[in-house]
Amino acid sequence: MFEKMKRWKNKEEAYSKETVLQGPIPAHVAIIMDGNGRWAKKRALPRMAGHYEGMQTVRKITRFANELGVKVLTLYAFSTENWKRPKTEVDYLMQLPEQFLTTFLPELIAENVQVRVMGHKDQLPLHTLRAVDQAIEQTKQNTGLILNFALNYGSRAEIVHAVQKLVDDVQNGAIQANDVDEQLFHSYLMTNDLPDPDLLIRTSGEIRLSNFMLWQLAYTEFWFTDVLWPDFTEQHFLQAVHEFQQRSRRFGGV
Repeated sequence: MFEKMKRWKNKEEAYSKETVLQGPIPAHVAIIMDGNGRWAKKRALPRMAGHYEGMQTVRKITRFANELGVKVLTLYAFSTENWKRPKTEVDYLMQLPEQFLTTFLPELIAENVQVRVMGHKDQLPLHTLRAVDQAIEQTKQNTGLILNFALNYGSRAEIVHAVQKLVDDVQNGAIQANDVDEQLFHSYLMTNDLPDPDLLIRTSGEIRLSNFMLWQLAYTEFWFTDVLWPDFTEQHFLQAVHEFQQRSRRFGGV
């Protein structure tokens, strides 16, 4: 098992965009963007510097995923547990969506990217919510890549909330208890109109899901790398997609 886990880590090999495009491209890629703080610490910089550099990587990887033909890119931007961090860091993290969407919105519109956000938006600061809502509104007609930010998102909270809504609908007669199956339950999740991720990437060397899309990742292919998120490049993304293309996805079959 340990050897298999090690094989999940990235290899320093070069893959061309042209070669990767000859194989199947994952329709939905989800990324746990980890390592901003460690990137900054290695350079004797404040953690906020790492988050800023991580934002530049978001721009770069969004553009590249769109070029490859990825349909949905879900980025774990801020978890429900991240509120436990120091207030100065949380305040800065809540400014990043505003900075990113204000700066890069014209580019996202030009590249036909549709912005979405999943998570508990009602708990976000007003300035963050304004920027998010503006980006969603101005890109809602776009038909290219869906850039889906998981912002103030936690999978357990999502599942509990889905169960609560489902129970309410059973009790008020909107649905029957016998009608509940996986497909119906999926319709109560925040990703109800999105396909489940085909590929999950996590940076920084950590091998865990950290309360991210636990239901949706049931049959997703995982790819872990020691590379810190600010150092993550298009070549690393190609490596992950290449590895995905080498795997046999049986979904429980033979």
